Amino acid sequence: MKFIDEAHIEVMAGDGGTGVVSFRREKFIPRGGPDGGDGGRGGSIYAVADRNINTLVDFRYARKHLARGGERGRGSDQYGKAAEDITLRMPVGTMIYDEDTGELMFDLAAHGQVVLLAKGGEGGLGNIHFKSSTNRAPRQSTSGIEGEHRRLKLELKVLADVGLLGMPNAGKSTLIASVSNARPKIADYPFTTLHPNLGVVRVGPEKSFVVADIPGLIEGAAEGAGLGHQFLRHLQRTNLLLHLVDLMPFDPGADPAKDARAIIKELHKYDPELAAKPRWLVLNKIDMIPPEERKARIDEFLKQFRGRGKNAIPVGKIYAISGLTREGCEPMLLDINAYLESLREPEAAQADPRFDQPAADAGAPRSGAAGVSAAQPAVAASADPSADPVAAIEPAVKTAAKPPSRRRAKPGPVAEDTSEGTR
Repeated sequence: MKFIDEAHIEVMAGDGGTGVVSFRREKFIPRGGPDGGDGGRGGSIYAVADRNINTLVDFRYARKHLARGGERGRGSDQYGKAAEDITLRMPVGTMIYDEDTGELMFDLAAHGQVVLLAKGGEGGLGNIHFKSSTNRAPRQSTSGIEGEHRRLKLELKVLADVGLLGMPNAGKSTLIASVSNARPKIADYPFTTLHPNLGVVRVGPEKSFVVADIPGLIEGAAEGAGLGHQFLRHLQRTNLLLHLVDLMPFDPGADPAKDARAIIKELHKYDPELAAKPRWLVLNKIDMIPPEERKARIDEFLKQFRGRGKNAIPVGKIYAISGLTREGCEPMLLDINAYLESLREPEAAQADPRFDQPAADAGAPRSGAAGVSAAQPAVAASADPSADPVAAIEPAVKTAAKPPSRRRAKPGPVAEDTSEGTR
């Protein structure tokens, strides 16, 4: 499927139905009065975020979305039928802008989020609403309200935890294919990657994060060189940037430190907030450097990359890896997962109703269990304070613990009546 991350659409909600003027006409019922019903409501247009969709390609070819209007009212107090609503399914991460004003209307950042793009018009009123004691035969009705009409611009920003940044052929696609389940196209020419790729990296049971690979940047991207800045929006939602640098470029005259500094300048030109995100430096393709020369090559690169004075670039964590052989990748992935987990909010512990009790009832005995009853504190309070409290409570405990007898009492001897009755 072709990856499309920008589209322009037009949404038109349905108009409300018209109310009618009607009067009751039945045999033997003269002057039955008004019975004109209202018009039906026009259909509305909604958008819902769906995590099963990852591109806006459907909206590149279906540009107009029209909802039906409501039905006209009828006599006999019959209202018109409301039109059905339309729901447009969009990928999670879609930004919806009003194309006429440029205002951001909605950000579909969660699966299942529903927003109203265009509201349908309300139906008109029939003459049944205009009757009164002085207006017995109203001939007034209203037309339905027009539905909303908008021109929208859709922009997709993929949801990823980590973003890969670097020059073309820096090894971004090789790295994401090596550590995740993504399978991007890999070739030995610049700009092989033409659209973002997402991969899920699993570092342990229930421990994973999403990595986004975007096409490479070159100096002058702000002026349209290469593929320009059109894919940098996909890095704006990430929490961490990995700046990949090719220590062994194909061009022998290329300067890796100069190219890396140029990419950082392009980030500042595009979005200062994106340039301020945490950025780790990843030196790739160390498998092509002899082991005895690696340290000297890395130190020389860092010296040129950092610079001096006001133009010095702060460098966070540094990793030397090989995306092809996975050398040095495991420690880096574990550090990334630990950093992302530190950003997540801890989940609140859920109370177990079987064991957790409210604070007021924590010390109270369970019903039916052998223990001190509610009447026993009075016994303890009335006892002599100088006496042993256990001895004072013990008789009450024994009395409460002894169950009442269920044996029926035997009838005693009946006393003879010695009084003389009157005959």
